[in-house]
Amino acid sequence: MTAATAPSSSAAPTPRQVWNRIRGLLLAVLVLVAAGVAVAATHSGDRHGRLDPRSADRYGSRAVAELLKDRGVSVRVVATLQDATSAVGPDTTLLVTAPNLLTPGQQNTLRAATTDTAGRTVLLAAGPPSVGALAPGVRAESSAPVTTRAPRCSLDAAQQAGDVETGGFRYSSDSLDTLACYPAGGLPSLLLLQEPAAGDTVLLGSPEILYNDRLDKQGNASLALQLLGSHSHLVWYLPSLTDSSASTSGGGDDGGAGDESAGGESSFIDLIPPGWLWGTLQLALAAVLAAVWRARRLGPVIAERLPVAIRASESAEGRARLHRKTNARDRAADSLRHASRTRLAPLVGISPRDAHSPAALLPAVSTRLGTTDSGLQELIFGSAPSDDAALVLLADQLDSLEREVRTS
Repeated sequence: MTAATAPSSSAAPTPRQVWNRIRGLLLAVLVLVAAGVAVAATHSGDRHGRLDPRSADRYGSRAVAELLKDRGVSVRVVATLQDATSAVGPDTTLLVTAPNLLTPGQQNTLRAATTDTAGRTVLLAAGPPSVGALAPGVRAESSAPVTTRAPRCSLDAAQQAGDVETGGFRYSSDSLDTLACYPAGGLPSLLLLQEPAAGDTVLLGSPEILYNDRLDKQGNASLALQLLGSHSHLVWYLPSLTDSSASTSGGGDDGGAGDESAGGESSFIDLIPPGWLWGTLQLALAAVLAAVWRARRLGPVIAERLPVAIRASESAEGRARLHRKTNARDRAADSLRHASRTRLAPLVGISPRDAHSPAALLPAVSTRLGTTDSGLQELIFGSAPSDDAALVLLADQLDSLEREVRTS
């Protein structure tokens, strides 16, 4: 006859329990990933090819480049300062799409290369970090919203183009050889610096007229073609942070700490695309929400039955070994005295609440034994034993005291 096997119990969760616990978190992660993919797909072309004449994205400039080629203007795209400066000449227009991205040393080098060339330099959205070096004598003011504006100047290109979408940075200059067009808040958003022997410089506060999706609005195309097509060659300079001249070029005559503080140098945070910063913020928020969700209490703690019944003697032996391993004689003595006081209290007529009060327990025990021995207090409420032998002696003395109280 085979003995029945007792059903085994385990504290490990079952696969179904694990799934029930994590399915909410997995669903939240999937939703977050799906939202991130959707946002990335929607905005994947927002910054790709910005102002690049080879890009057909909404913020690219392929449309105006093709129109210029149809008019007989050669378009050359460069991404380094050396290529840009070596291509300037009297029959060339140099377009700098991001002058604020140039370091002070690069700005000084570019200015020196374009001076006395009799060509044209077009600076898009040049702000305080660059306008002082690339267009001396000109000051850039706070930007204005991009909207349709009238030319209100005598510049032929602006008169023929009429109203265009412009705004952005506004400029002011004390020089008399300037033409100020498309005013915004009293200051022009297009400024032409005329230098007959050295060529001219055009500052355009906003690049909207060059975007593919804005070229057909108002007179944007006309103004863009006239500003960039005044010479037979167009050098389209797309400044890059990977250009070696950004780290090798010095500060020039105006170099030093002052130029760096003006905004020429970019910090590590500035080099991180905005999408990554927003993505990191969203992930951090999701982590906090997940932590709050997991930490939320779903009601009171439920006491569970132990999977295995342990004998009292085994439990006491295990605890004694732990105390011995850590030399916790004080805790062991406290446990012995606490248990002894608990057992003595009902024998001498003391309530469990007063069992651990020397003022209540000691007189009752003394009366029961008919003695005034002062050693009772040290025995029941005394200090910790100094060694293991003293601990064993304490246990024997407490045991003897309990037997004496029971038989008295």
